[in-house]
Amino acid sequence: MTAEHTDLSALERLLAEQDERQLDAHEFKAVFRRHPAGVAVVALRHEGQPVGFTATSVISVSAAPPLLAFSLASTSSSWPAVSGAATLAVSFLADHQHDVSARFATSGIDRFAAGGWSSLATGEPVIDGAVSWVRARVLQRTPVGDSYLVSLRALSAGSPAADAAGDAAGHGVRAPSPLVYHDRTYHRIGGHSAL
Repeated sequence: MTAEHTDLSALERLLAEQDERQLDAHEFKAVFRRHPAGVAVVALRHEGQPVGFTATSVISVSAAPPLLAFSLASTSSSWPAVSGAATLAVSFLADHQHDVSARFATSGIDRFAAGGWSSLATGEPVIDGAVSWVRARVLQRTPVGDSYLVSLRALSAGSPAADAAGDAAGHGVRAPSPLVYHDRTYHRIGGHSAL
C-alpha cells in the first residue's frame, strides 16, 4: 500500500464522518436543558472596568495541576475582555443568588451597578455571598465551533459564604447550597435532595 493510498483513505474517512447527520442547534439545546449545571459568574478587569457574565459551562479538568475551564461564545460582549485577560475570578453562586445570575446573563446593562461584589487584592471581582470563588490564570483560549474553550490554572480560592455560615452556626444559619440551572429553571440542592 502506498503512502498516497493511505492518505486518500484517511481523507475519505474524514469526509464520510463530516457527512454524518448531526444534531441541529434546537436538538442539541434540548439535550442540555435536561442536564443540570452549576451556576457561576466569571469576572475580570478590562481597561480598568469590571467585566462579568453568567456561566453554566464551568468544569473541573484536573486536580494536579489544578485546572478548570469554561466556554464562551465568540459573539459574547465579554469575549473581547476575556480574549486578552491574564487572570480572572470564577464565583460559584449560592442558591439564593438567582437574581445575580439573571443580572450577569442580561446584555446591554451595567452588571456591576447593583453592587453585591468586591475586588480581590489582585483586582479580580468576586460575588459577595457566593458559595466559593477561584482566582485563576488563563492558560489557553481554544476556538471550538462558534465558541472558545478557556482553560485556567487555579491560583487561589475562598469560601466566604461557607465561612460566614460557620461563624453563625451557633445561630442556626446553614451553609448555602449551590445554585443549579436545569430545564430553564433555577434549583437548590441540599440534604432534602440527597439520595
